[in-house]
Amino acid sequence: MKYIADTDKTMTQAANDLQEAVKASGFGVLHTYDLKATLKSKGIDIPHECQIFEICSPKQAAAVLAEDMSINMALPCRISVWQQDGKTKIGMIPPKAMLESLSNSPVLKKIAEEVEAKMKEMIQAAK
Repeated sequence: MKYIADTDKTMTQAANDLQEAVKASGFGVLHTYDLKATLKSKGIDIPHECQIFEICSPKQAAAVLAEDMSINMALPCRISVWQQDGKTKIGMIPPKAMLESLSNSPVLKKIAEEVEAKMKEMIQAAK
């Protein structure tokens, strides 16, 4: 249920390239979390860098919400860039798998497949 790509890029370069790939795909970055810094501000130190990007396609989000407003709890989509074992990784939880656990709607399945394909393209472009 995870989609993860390894890259030889630094965290900074992978994160910058992901932002550009998101924009190029017609999606937008709503917010970026620096997980390490956020946890450190709460007195918790984690050993690895991690940035979490909340992304959205307004058109797709509106279609999802028109079909089932309760799916708002699964929005927006997220892509993470992190370091682990000396490598930079870019990954996501695929929207199709997530929505299948929340709904049997064929409309939502189709939207999730489209969004997932775009997100995989973004990850591949950023790696």
